[in-house]
Amino acid sequence: MKQYKIAIAGTGYVGLVAGVCLAEKGHQVICVDVDENKVQKMKEGICPIYEEGLQELMQKNYKVGRIDYTTDYKSAYKDVDAIFIGVGTPEQPDGSANLSYVATVSRQIAESIEKDCLVVVKSTVPVGTNDKVEQFIKDSLVHNVKVGVASNPEFLSQGRAVKDTLEAKRIIIGTESKEAEKILMEIYEPFNLPIVSVSRRSAEMIKYASNDFLALKISYMNDIANLCELVGANIEDVAKGMSYDPRIGEKFLNAGIGYGGSCFPKDTKALKYLAKQNGYKLRTVEAAVDVNVEQKTKLYKKACDRLITFNGLKVAILGLAFKPGTDDLREAPSIDNIELLLKQGAKIYAYDPVAKENLEKKYRRKNNLCKNTRRSFRRC
Repeated sequence: MKQYKIAIAGTGYVGLVAGVCLAEKGHQVICVDVDENKVQKMKEGICPIYEEGLQELMQKNYKVGRIDYTTDYKSAYKDVDAIFIGVGTPEQPDGSANLSYVATVSRQIAESIEKDCLVVVKSTVPVGTNDKVEQFIKDSLVHNVKVGVASNPEFLSQGRAVKDTLEAKRIIIGTESKEAEKILMEIYEPFNLPIVSVSRRSAEMIKYASNDFLALKISYMNDIANLCELVGANIEDVAKGMSYDPRIGEKFLNAGIGYGGSCFPKDTKALKYLAKQNGYKLRTVEAAVDVNVEQKTKLYKKACDRLITFNGLKVAILGLAFKPGTDDLREAPSIDNIELLLKQGAKIYAYDPVAKENLEKKYRRKNNLCKNTRRSFRRC
């Protein structure tokens, strides 16, 4: 197996998990982040995100010298074989993806690399972004080197991101040259997983199409659950009966209070925006978004039907993260409900064994909002 020297731009869910798993498979990895405090903690073996098994692999590979962390992007990028871009692409007010972090890293790469290099975009980006990244880097190069750009979207489920990377169902690579394809094939060879090689634009679309399809399943089941409640059917029985059909499968059939997190909400809106920009209306995706917005506060609305007011009432919130196994509050239904309850004058007593610290940071200026122990529920 050929060992590659790889730099990772960004140490969030995408970048850090990718970097640690690449190191675990024998590559030499340097992770770059702008936050000096975060970098220092990672050097000490402290994982900045809650993700099962990640901290242990960080410590293991740092100890044997296969991974390191730095804020010095110039030294990190200058002589590596490949640079993986794993920075955030947050949602903008109009639903489009904010590519400013991708642009910043692209500029830094162009200014720093001193040898031929493959730039790999792992961040979720609109179709055509890889083309722009390649052109931007080539236009901004300081040294006379050859640069290729490839798409390699991630398919992580928060709470099991390490397992999803090391035991992925498939690895998607999007390239426009045999050379770039060969490098990525060799990088992922030790993973011993199925690799699907397509064009860059197809790879970018596979990411959005996959995430939005799963969001569609969630919203569909929530819609069916609401109808089941009206007609007297049991949604769990319905889901069980559906799950035996191999055309449907058993995954993502659990009805609940809607999807959240860093991917589905952002990616459904981004694909909706992309379609609109190209003169097309993605009616199925738009419906999934609308259903999810209403589903998040369904329990609150049910409570409103029974109570005269929430003013002065003590309300317990059990579970804060958008899903079990993570501390991520992004687009979490709990936040939508907490905000509505606070506006109605409720006193919130919230508990989550993992996400409590993130909620305390979010509401640190609102006194006595969170009492994050199980004893809090005795007060409600």
